[in-house]
Amino acid sequence: MHVTRGFTGRPRVPDPGLPPGQYDAGDTWPVLSAEVTPESSPADWTFRIDGLVAAPRTWTWQEVDELPASAYEGAIHCVTSWSKFGVRFGGVSLDVFLDAVRPAESATHVVAYSHTGYTTNLPLADLTGGRAWIAREYDGRPLDPEHGGPARLLVPHLYFWKSAKWIAGIRVLDHDEPGFWEQNGYHDRGDPWEEQRYAGD
Repeated sequence: MHVTRGFTGRPRVPDPGLPPGQYDAGDTWPVLSAEVTPESSPADWTFRIDGLVAAPRTWTWQEVDELPASAYEGAIHCVTSWSKFGVRFGGVSLDVFLDAVRPAESATHVVAYSHTGYTTNLPLADLTGGRAWIAREYDGRPLDPEHGGPARLLVPHLYFWKSAKWIAGIRVLDHDEPGFWEQNGYHDRGDPWEEQRYAGD
């Protein structure tokens, strides 16, 4: 096939790994938060799951250390239009925690909440089957506070506001209950591939 240098007559083919309306942020990782970054340490951190579960439980940092480690490698997508590829998070699959508490058959949704009071809602199905983590490391190092350290929820197949920073717990429900951004005009679910940015999208 003959290719002429500098030929620009055809439109650029979109990156198949880039959701519509997004751009590749490259090596940058923008810091966006609804709240001031809290001062927190692993020694102070806890994570709890309660609500419609058979065995509500709270884990300390040390107890999470004893759980099987898991990792996510891939991309993350922010509702503000940037995407970051080649990210590497380490932590524990949320399936491990949910298996321990045993959600009720009637459970359909959760509200994830942070140590700062931030909340976001998710369908329970978006947190199971190896789709979500409690992330404590990024690129082999402890997760920086500005990015949610010491630990954050990681739900990479949804827009990143769903991956609550400074995660404190999850309340399991039999109904949907909008969180902070969802009450302020953002989409209830936030699928990047469907461009579910705002209510009505």
